[in-house]
Amino acid sequence: MSKITDYTVSFSLVRNYIVFAFKRYYGEYVVLGRENIPVNCPVIFAPNHINAFMDAIAVHSIAPPKIPVIFLARADVFNNKTAVKILKFAKILPAFRMRDGIENLGKNNETFEQCVEILYKNQALGIMPEGNQGEQRKLRPLVKGIFRIAFAAQQKYNIEPKVKIIPIGIDYGDLTKFGKHIIINIGKPIEISDYIQKHDANPVTATNEIRDKLSTELNNLSLNLASDKHYECFETITEIAALAFVEKLHLQDSTVSRFSARQETAKKLISIEKTDPEIMDNLELLCKEYSGLLEKLNLRNWVFEKNTKKGSNIILKGGMLLITLPFFIFGLLCNFLPFLLPVYLRKYILKTEYEGFYSSLQFVIGIVTFPLFYLLQSLMFCGLICNTWWVILLFFFLQYPLGKIAIKWYSTTKKFLAIIRYINLTKKKSFDLLQAQRVQEQIIRMIS
Repeated sequence: MSKITDYTVSFSLVRNYIVFAFKRYYGEYVVLGRENIPVNCPVIFAPNHINAFMDAIAVHSIAPPKIPVIFLARADVFNNKTAVKILKFAKILPAFRMRDGIENLGKNNETFEQCVEILYKNQALGIMPEGNQGEQRKLRPLVKGIFRIAFAAQQKYNIEPKVKIIPIGIDYGDLTKFGKHIIINIGKPIEISDYIQKHDANPVTATNEIRDKLSTELNNLSLNLASDKHYECFETITEIAALAFVEKLHLQDSTVSRFSARQETAKKLISIEKTDPEIMDNLELLCKEYSGLLEKLNLRNWVFEKNTKKGSNIILKGGMLLITLPFFIFGLLCNFLPFLLPVYLRKYILKTEYEGFYSSLQFVIGIVTFPLFYLLQSLMFCGLICNTWWVILLFFFLQYPLGKIAIKWYSTTKKFLAIIRYINLTKKKSFDLLQAQRVQEQIIRMIS
């Protein structure tokens, strides 16, 4: 019987397939700081947790090859024999919480002992240090379990540098939509041996110190909109001011640059909220007005950005969309059912209400249904159109890229129509459009 640390052929095949699909689920897959992952030593990957299974898969996607990452998950998902088999195969151990019953908390000792043994064998753990998931883009208080495990494993090595915690910030372009970006931002390892002597003298002080260190690192690696009262305002302003802060920081406009700009904007807003609540309240009112105007105009914030060449080559862009229309139609026909079925099952059969699970459920359903649909459609293609083997094989592998082309075409067309709408409103000197521009400029000035 294989152990949880064994890197079996079956686990390797499944993990490689899931990671392959994961990288293609996102329109842009970006990894920063890959050089910070050490080799041949025990590590605990510690990501922020806002997107259910996708956070764990993100860690698997950057983990060293042939090193299984054993994760902890809440114990209530181990609710039947089938789930236990699947979770054991996926190398997931149960972690019991107070809500699972105080009588079950003692079972954590067995799990923690397994984790210590895993680290002592130079293997890798994945632990969400926040202890639970939240769909808002902000860091929650860190729980102590990750540090208890790290210190217990390091004590076997004494002061020899061995066990390391790797902070990871994960940023999603959208928590629910397919085809957006993901940024996996890997921080420098936190060396547990640096704290072991303090831990031997005073465990509470050492734990608090390393917890603050990890919290600071995760804050620097992720987008932390640390506000309860003004969270939606923070979201709006970090989007509004992204390009302005990119230019202020003298960065070339890119997904990573905008992520950095949103981080700087968030830090500025946190400072304003703490030091000048009156300005923050004014920003809150302006954000509500701005969002209301955009909704009324049926426009998105990006149309106001200076680098958007709204009127240039509008005829050429329209012509290109018409020329590429057949690719959209073909991609849509091949992918209408594969792309919509996971959403339909999640929405109407599983009836999932928590947005933090949307992507995970759709992804898990999709990695099963996509190849099945493509295989069935290839067999139909063989029976109805062409039975040449290499043409059928080519058709099978072209279906998904054509689907992504179709989605890109649809997105580009929506933006094209928005630009036309913006140009028409500008020509009509729409009061609401001018007011939205004025409010946006006023917000940027207030935080610059």
